[in-house]
Amino acid sequence: MSLRNPYGDFEITDPQAMRALAHPVRLAALSYLQKNGPATATQLSVHVGASPSVTSWHLRHLESFGLVRDSPPPDGGSDKRQRWWKAVARGFRFEMPDTPDGAEAGRMLRTEMMSQALDHIQQWLSDTEPVLDPAWSRSTGSSNTLLTITLAEAEAIENAIEDLLAPYVQRGESGAPTDAHPVRHIRMTLPEATT
Repeated sequence: MSLRNPYGDFEITDPQAMRALAHPVRLAALSYLQKNGPATATQLSVHVGASPSVTSWHLRHLESFGLVRDSPPPDGGSDKRQRWWKAVARGFRFEMPDTPDGAEAGRMLRTEMMSQALDHIQQWLSDTEPVLDPAWSRSTGSSNTLLTITLAEAEAIENAIEDLLAPYVQRGESGAPTDAHPVRHIRMTLPEATT
């Protein structure tokens, strides 16, 4: 069954692709390209904690799964010595596979995604939030709510959230009002174990 995909995210179904993306450098490189647009391995290396040659190797690995591809230089230059990369979509998503090997790959990717999201949150708390306009700081939502819901209700909630956010994702930066501000929406839904 395919995920509902109102954002046009790249859908990862191959456990091998999940394992590949679970690597910290690859996930960081893809995240950077999705947020900032095309870059070279040298430019990315500063942001992913790897040398340009190692970053280039990881980009080629992501390319083999269709997550990134070549891009023309954003300035229209024609320097053939530089290879520019771009993400194929603004985001990605996956369903947890139903095979043991696939579920393990999905858990690896989910673990790295959450680790990098928590790092991003910590950086936001220390670097960004203290200098935000107070109105923007007050507008940020933080909650920790326990729900008692059925599986069908959980799916309905997830679909409703995606439907609510989809117009803002789809319009992109170029379609946003001039007073719009970039906001990262990190959502973690964690079903609790039943006893």
